[in-house]
Amino acid sequence: MSKPLPSVSLRPYAKDDSYLLQLANAPDMTRYIGGPETEEKVVARHERYLALQHHATDRMFTILLPDGTRAGCIGCWEHVWNGQSVYEMGWFTLPALQGQGIGTAALKAAVAFAASERKFSHACAFPSVLNLPSNAICRKAGFDLVGECRFEYPKGSFMTCNEWRVKLWND
Repeated sequence: MSKPLPSVSLRPYAKDDSYLLQLANAPDMTRYIGGPETEEKVVARHERYLALQHHATDRMFTILLPDGTRAGCIGCWEHVWNGQSVYEMGWFTLPALQGQGIGTAALKAAVAFAASERKFSHACAFPSVLNLPSNAICRKAGFDLVGECRFEYPKGSFMTCNEWRVKLWND
């Protein structure tokens, strides 16, 4: 029997959340996605995340615990995959808070948000086949494993990922 997921909420990523990206830019946090970024790229990422709050489909959220602790970030954005527009999901949970179900709870909350938008019928996630925790989060959040695929991330670099997919609503 699995333990209940912790309570989390999502709020739009904000200007004072930039330190989360700094904390997540460590070798142990980025080993499956090409390694740490330069300071300039982290600053540019922060600006992109802020700009998403005014985008028609794409969003980035800060994951909050009930006491207000910021646990990480999660987002969804339009991605064309196999000729179909879907929401792509991506996230991180800060190291000190990993292994507590926070990532799974946040992914479920982000899926609920994406479903409420009714923009795309499916959401996908593409964790590296080597990233066992992120693959487990997908499974626990109700995504179906489609199979392995080649995925470009970061730009210009391809890796072997698992394609996870969830239907956002029934027609």
